[in-house]
Formats: sequence, C-alpha cells, structure tokens
Amino acid sequence: MKTQPGAKPPDTADNMAAQVGSKAARRIKARGERRHNLWFGLGMFGLVGWSVAIPTLAGIALGLWIDGTWPSHVSWTLTLLFVGMVLGCLNAWRWLKREGRL
Repeated sequence: MKTQPGAKPPDTADNMAAQVGSKAARRIKARGERRHNLWFGLGMFGLVGWSVAIPTLAGIALGLWIDGTWPSHVSWTLTLLFVGMVLGCLNAWRWLKREGRL
C-alpha cells in the first residue's frame, strides 16, 4: 500500500479490524447459502466412510495382535471390531452433526 508524501500513514489497527470484519461477513454469508454440489456430497460420503472404517480396522488389527500374543477364551478381535465400529459411528455422527445434516 503506497502513501502519498506528506499523507498520514493508515492506522494498522483500523485496517486490520476492517479486514477481519469483511472476512467474518463473507464467512457468515457462505454459511447461510449452503449450496452443496455433487463433489461436496461425495466428499462427505467419503469422510463418513473413512471415519467408520479406520477405527474398525484399527480395532481388528489390535484384536488380532492381542489374540496372537495372549490367547484366551475371549475373542479380542470381535470385541475390538465392535468397539471400533461404535467409535467410528459416533465419529461419523459428530461430523454429520457439525455439518448440520442431523
């Protein structure tokens, strides 16, 4: 930003406040519009799928390792598969709620 000779330099606090105000107004306007296209839907579908799949697979892997290391009458693979599914579904529900879908 150039200033003319002899002109008073702009107040940086006022300039920053104006920038923050305009960005906040754009964000509020964008949230109000909520026009979602196909790519947004596919992205959300993928997000929900991965948020369930990753904890489930992690539970299976941990359960297989526990069953292989310390054999017992309890199947840790099935137990942790269930725990992973529940955690994944809660995670997906949180993401969907955050996006205003539920």
